[in-house]
Amino acid sequence: LRELKEKGAKIVSVINVVDSSIARESDGVVYIQAGPEIGVASTKAYTLQVLTLQMIAAHFAEVRGVQSPQALREFKEGILCVPDQAAELLSREDAVREVAQAYYQFHNALYLGRGINLPSALEGALKLKEISYIHAEGYSAGEMKHGPIALVEPSLFTVAVAVQGSVYEKMIGNIQEIKAREGPVIGVATDGDDYIPGEADHVLWVPPCPELVSPATVQIPLQLFAYHVADLRGCPIDQPRNLAKTVTVE
Repeated sequence: LRELKEKGAKIVSVINVVDSSIARESDGVVYIQAGPEIGVASTKAYTLQVLTLQMIAAHFAEVRGVQSPQALREFKEGILCVPDQAAELLSREDAVREVAQAYYQFHNALYLGRGINLPSALEGALKLKEISYIHAEGYSAGEMKHGPIALVEPSLFTVAVAVQGSVYEKMIGNIQEIKAREGPVIGVATDGDDYIPGEADHVLWVPPCPELVSPATVQIPLQLFAYHVADLRGCPIDQPRNLAKTVTVE
C-alpha cells in the first residue's frame, strides 16, 4: 500500500478492523462490518468482502452510466437477496455433511471454476487445504486440459462450480471429461438443475441469483464442506497447524 501511494495511486481499502494500519494510511475505506473473525481461516470476512466489492462495482457502474437501469436493478436485487439465501444455505448443512462423509478420507482434490466463479474454486480449495490438510488445488476450468487432467483418477475428487450462467455449458463439458476418466465429481449447481445430478456423483445446491452475484453464495456450501471434512478427520478447525491469524513476517 505504501509503495502504491509513493507512486501516486489513490487507495480505497476494503477492510474489517476499524482504525487499523491500512485504514489510517488509505485515502478511503469501505468497512465490511463482519465483526471479529475468530477462526484463522476467514469465512464471514470472505463473504462480506465479496459482497462489498459487488456493491462498489454496482456504484461505479451506476455513476459511470455503463449499465442499463434494468441490469443495475437486477444486480442490486440479487445482492439484497444474499442474506436470506445465506440463511437458506446454512439450513442445508446436514446435506453438505452427507457429501463430506463420502470424501473425507481422500488425500487430493481439484476445484474447478470459470469466469466470475474461478475465485470461488480457489476459495473452496484454500479452505479445504487449510483446515482438513487435504491437498487441494484450485484451477481455471478452461486450463484443465493443460495439466490437471493428468491427475484425474478415482482417488482424486473434483469440485466443479457449475451454477447457471454464461459458462454453464463449458463446465458441463469439464465434468464429462473428468467422469470419462473415472474421477468422482461434486457439482455445485443451481436449485432446480435437472442435468448436473445425472453427471456428477454428488451435488451441493445453491439458490438461483444473477451470475455476477453468485460468488457470494457459492462459497458458503464450499466452506461448510471443508468444515465437515475437517471435522470428520478430527482436525482443529479454528486453529490449523502452521497458520496464524496475523502474518508478522514477509
